[in-house]
Parts: sequence; structure tokens; C-alpha cells
Amino acid sequence: MKYSSELIQTMRDALEAVMARVPADQAVFGLKAAVAEYILQAAAHGQTSFDGPVTSASDQVQTIISMLT
Repeated sequence: MKYSSELIQTMRDALEAVMARVPADQAVFGLKAAVAEYILQAAAHGQTSFDGPVTSASDQVQTIISMLT
């Protein structure tokens, strides 16, 4: 799937916003990549605003951490 440069920047900003909310002691190896994947999937399903992917990914952080540890 091809994304516009604007959407790519929105996804990058969303990733950084989600990761900024994660406490350092919970930033396990692979978390950023897993959150990025989740944001990409959200975009592929039509969530192209900043808030949608941030909310969706933030809601999944603890689940992702549990899977990675």
C-alpha cells in the first residue's frame, strides 16, 4: 500500500506520541516496532487522522508489552 508523505508524517508523529506516554521501565525491546506496526494496520484500515491511531495504539500498549515479555 502506498501512503502519502503527509500520512507518513502523521504516522511518525503518532508513534512518537504513543511512545512518549510509555514509562521508561516499560519500554521493552521491540515495543516501538510493534506499536509502529499497529499504527500501520490502523492506517491501512482507514484511520488516517492523528488521534485515531494514537488512541488505538495507546489502548494496546499494555497488551503489546505483555506479549513481548
